[in-house]
Amino acid sequence: MSSIVVKLQIWTYRFIMRHRKRPLKIGILAMPGVQMLDVAGPLDVFAEANIQFGKEVYRTEVIAVKPGPVVSSSGLRILADTVLHKRGRHRLDTMLVAGAPHLTHDEPDPYLVECIAYHAPACRRFGSVCTGAILLGATGLLDGKRATTHWSVAARMKHLFPHIQLEIDALHVRDGKVRTAAGVTAGLDLALALVEEDLGREVAKRVASQLVMFFKRPGGQLQFSRSGEVGVSGRSALQEIQRWVLANPAQDATTAVLARRAGLSPRHFVRLFQREIGQTPAAWVEAVRIDISRKMLEAGSHPKQTAAASGLGHVDTFRRAFKRHTGITPAQYRRRYAGTDDDNAS
Repeated sequence: MSSIVVKLQIWTYRFIMRHRKRPLKIGILAMPGVQMLDVAGPLDVFAEANIQFGKEVYRTEVIAVKPGPVVSSSGLRILADTVLHKRGRHRLDTMLVAGAPHLTHDEPDPYLVECIAYHAPACRRFGSVCTGAILLGATGLLDGKRATTHWSVAARMKHLFPHIQLEIDALHVRDGKVRTAAGVTAGLDLALALVEEDLGREVAKRVASQLVMFFKRPGGQLQFSRSGEVGVSGRSALQEIQRWVLANPAQDATTAVLARRAGLSPRHFVRLFQREIGQTPAAWVEAVRIDISRKMLEAGSHPKQTAAASGLGHVDTFRRAFKRHTGITPAQYRRRYAGTDDDNAS
């Protein structure tokens, strides 16, 4: 479909939105133990969009799994507007499944999965916030789709649902009718993106301004991740090599050098390393160096010093590698996490 046709469809839809009499119904599913901000964040974005648009274009409702207050993970109670059933459509324009901390280790509730699988396809669009993607994934509705979830459960998502095209670094992802958000505050980013879809960029910008949030947040979610902290694994010979790299990150750690230290041919070393560690030696070494550089930057080290000490070489090479892993530059990361105001940092 050409970009002109897509733009025409968007303009037509926004014209309809301006003149439609009934508001769009947004439903957020909140299960027991739900993360409060996964629900409240998007609700505030849609409420502010009504104000900025000058009419009630969105009507929101919280959907519970069973009658009675929903106790969130923080202990706050939510009085839902309606209860989810296996039958009887909720007639929603958009359905979002909020996440809950217990979903990181508990098996998805079969009844809840069945209800979501019944209601979601009838919506114009549907999706999830944070670990709500696990419930959505269990329905099979994400198979073959691009999606994201909280970085801490990405490995579990990949294991449970190998047919989902998981984009681990993304804050939110759109694929057809599906919309998924990375986690917690990323639910606000997703809701703002939905407002932009429906009401246009200027309205969405005014909403972001009023809520004091980024219109487009810089970088991805991996800048917040701690899953990249590298340890040693595999057979003892490989663990010795890994410990040496961790202790000497600035030393020459090319595949040939590491293979020689292990007493193996480069080809056999790479094959063994990939089988036992799950990635190439070069990728593992770079991950180690990025991990070390993050700690140095958080401690206030200058990017040029960090580049040399972490083994990532020239500051330009370091900047490119760091941005590829985290989505932001070393200087931005240092200012954000070390509390420095050095605008001249590389």
